[in-house]
Amino acid sequence: MNPVVLITGASQGIGAAIARTFAAELPGVRLALVARNEKNLRATARACLKLGATAELFPCDVSDEAAVAKMARDVARHFGPVDVLINNAGKFAGAPFLAMPVALFDAQIAANLRSLFLVSQAFVPAMVRRGRGDVFNMSSIAGLQAYPNGAAYCAAKFGVTGLTKVMRAELKDKGVRVCCVHPGAVWTPAWKSSGFTGEKMMPAEDIARAILGVCRLSRRTVVEEIILRPLPGDL
Repeated sequence: MNPVVLITGASQGIGAAIARTFAAELPGVRLALVARNEKNLRATARACLKLGATAELFPCDVSDEAAVAKMARDVARHFGPVDVLINNAGKFAGAPFLAMPVALFDAQIAANLRSLFLVSQAFVPAMVRRGRGDVFNMSSIAGLQAYPNGAAYCAAKFGVTGLTKVMRAELKDKGVRVCCVHPGAVWTPAWKSSGFTGEKMMPAEDIARAILGVCRLSRRTVVEEIILRPLPGDL
């Protein structure tokens, strides 16, 4: 049976690059594409279809418990169980710690950490029942080292790093591999209004190829973490 790969945050940036890379390099892959922006999600799906993959849209706010439950039912009805779960959804907003509104902090935790928890709880149980599955949780260099103006984002990504460790510890004897991905600066649409250029940043396709490479390893091998940084700096 051709594998089912579910990607959250698949409407742009790293998520869209992951979808296109899997579509191009994994013959017969069936893609469940999840994001809030249905218009952009549809563009990703069209690109994947042109590359020969099967792709279906599942618009969803993955920080909303009820929405995730409905999305999981829809995915199961359309594709059956998920083989590879890529928790990529998230967003960034910076502010000094002393000036950060509670609402901004809560929104960052919801988008980056709560979403991962909800989606994983929705799809991992079926992996456990089958005794096989792969989960990739998108953390960040910000989940390994803190920086000014990143209180909410760093807290969320450190949370992703910690949650991934717990998931790995609980699932390692159940046939489910769990990998934490820590990219540094990646050129995505989120940077376009920042004043930075993409010259010193990693292309999103490199993150996608790293994840695909881990998927292709034998089941005897577990990659616990992937850390990717642009050359030559520590972004």
